[in-house]
This record gives sequence, structure tokens and C-alpha cells, in this order.
Amino acid sequence: MIERQIRCLGPHGFYRMAYFEWPGPAQGRVTVCVHGLTRNGRDFDRLAASLAARGPVLCPDMPGRGKSDWFDHAEDYGYPTYLSAVAALLARLDGAEIDWVGTSMGGIIGMFLAALPGMPIRRLVLNDIGPLIAAEGLRRLASYVGADPSFPDLAALEADLRRIAATFGPLRPVDWAHLARVSSRRRPDGTLGYAYDPHIATAGPQAEPNDIDLWASWAPITAETLVIRGADSDILRHDDAVAMTERGPRARLVELPGIGHAPALMAEDQIALVRDFLRD
Repeated sequence: MIERQIRCLGPHGFYRMAYFEWPGPAQGRVTVCVHGLTRNGRDFDRLAASLAARGPVLCPDMPGRGKSDWFDHAEDYGYPTYLSAVAALLARLDGAEIDWVGTSMGGIIGMFLAALPGMPIRRLVLNDIGPLIAAEGLRRLASYVGADPSFPDLAALEADLRRIAATFGPLRPVDWAHLARVSSRRRPDGTLGYAYDPHIATAGPQAEPNDIDLWASWAPITAETLVIRGADSDILRHDDAVAMTERGPRARLVELPGIGHAPALMAEDQIALVRDFLRD
């Protein structure tokens, strides 16, 4: 894995976006993996290591997350900025066709891109997200997104992460330890906090949201699409996921029992599911 960064142009000037590249065969398929609302590119370490056997894998930290810059203007957090950031990253690929794996917010970015004329996406994997986002799940996210708790050590942060991310599924202790490590930042007072700007909540879910309808962006998508749904998800309802198999790109749907929002894509069976779908 190689840590890199690019300069992107946002509404109020340039900023640095970090990304992690897993080199693969130079002529292989390029995969871009984009994380969820409060997460970062290191969530995909295990998946990326596996997919790199077929070609390069790029995992960005979207603005305000991980090692990317935070914005001075909270209103800059939003999908127009995220799409622009991804476009800058794709420009480094000299027009190469890509495969896209997006968890939650990363899946929404992928949908928006895949719906555009001239889009470079060959295959699209949407991890527990779709064109109808349920208000119930948005309320749950709003209950903690934007808070900025501090922790005396990594063990305390991991305990809190296990609580708010319990819906990720039955992860192994080594998986939780990895997620806690890549989720942490050192605060000025020496304590630990989560590695995202709490101001991302400005463009995030509100306390009393309605369902978000993005079906208009689903209809134009032609990329072959896989939808992975946690069977207990409160963001992507079963009936809405089934509708995704009947409209637009007519996605393939796989539901994973005992998991909510969103499958961590760290277990071998989940990695194999993505790898097999992307295989030529």
C-alpha cells in the first residue's frame, strides 16, 4: 500500500485529499473504493489487498475524513464537492475504465457518477445503499454524526466504535482493532477522537429526516451493478433493494443475514462476493 495525495479545487480554494493505492498489474482493471459518511479509505485494506491481484486499487479519504484536509467552511461538505474530488482522482488514471465499490455515502457518489454521460464505470458495487434512503436509518446516523467525543486511549475508542458500528456485523477482534486504529486522530490535548471533522454533519442526516428519493439518478445507470444489503439494514429496505433489481440497471442483489448498515467487507465471504462480481 502506498499513501498518496492530490490537490483538489473546492468552493473556497484548494485542499489536499489523501488516498491509498494498492499497486497491481499495470494493465489490470482499476478499482476505486469509497467509504461511508464517517469512515475513511483504510476501511478497505483487506478488500483492496485481495482486489489488487487483478489491478490497481485506489481508496480515497474523502474531504474531512482520515488524512484529507478539513474545510474551514462546513457548507462545502456535500456531494458536488465529493464528485469534484473523485473527478480529480480519476484524472490521474488517464481515462481508464474503472470498477467502483461504494459503501453508503461512497455508493451514492458512485450512483451519481454512473448516471452521468461518458461515465468511466464498468461495474458498480453498492454496499447497503440505493436510490431510496430510509428515514429510520438517517435518524440513527443523526444521533451520533457530528458529535466529537474524546477518549483516553484506543481501547476506549474501540469500545465506543463497537457500540455505534455494531450493525457492521459480527467482526473478529482483529477487525475491530483495525477499524479503531484507522478511525482515530490525536487531539491537541493528547486524547483521541474520531478521524473526521464533526462539521460533516452540516450536510449529513438531520434529526427528523424524510426518506431521500434518488430514483431519478438510478434510471440512467447502465453499468452492471451488484447490490449488497445487510438483511437488518435500516438504510436500504428490502422492498427498495428488490426494486433495484427491476429498474434501471436491474442490479443483482445479495442480502447478508445478521448484518445491518453496512457490511464491513472484511470477512472472506464478503470479499469473495465482490471479487467474483468484478472478475472479467
